[in-house]
Amino acid sequence: MQVEKIELENGSAMGLSFQMQNAPLLVIRADKGFVMCGYLDLDTAGILGDVAVRVKGVNTFDDVLKAQVVGATPDAIDLGIKVGMTGKEALELMF
Repeated sequence: MQVEKIELENGSAMGLSFQMQNAPLLVIRADKGFVMCGYLDLDTAGILGDVAVRVKGVNTFDDVLKAQVVGATPDAIDLGIKVGMTGKEALELMF
């Protein structure tokens, strides 16, 4: 497991990478929410009231930051996050 502090313009986020059998499970958490890879379930995050967005096809934290958001919970959309923005752009709105 790898835990890394990720410095962004609006604050510091915490990255978590856990190597599964075929690909890494990746999450980057900011103060108000998180960006997750395709391993995690966006519907459950929405039911729980989390500010969460999903990206796909990522293997590193840098990939997560550059990848386009493919889905967002209602609470993330309320913060101004939109499908198509980058993971980094979404995280900046989560501080």
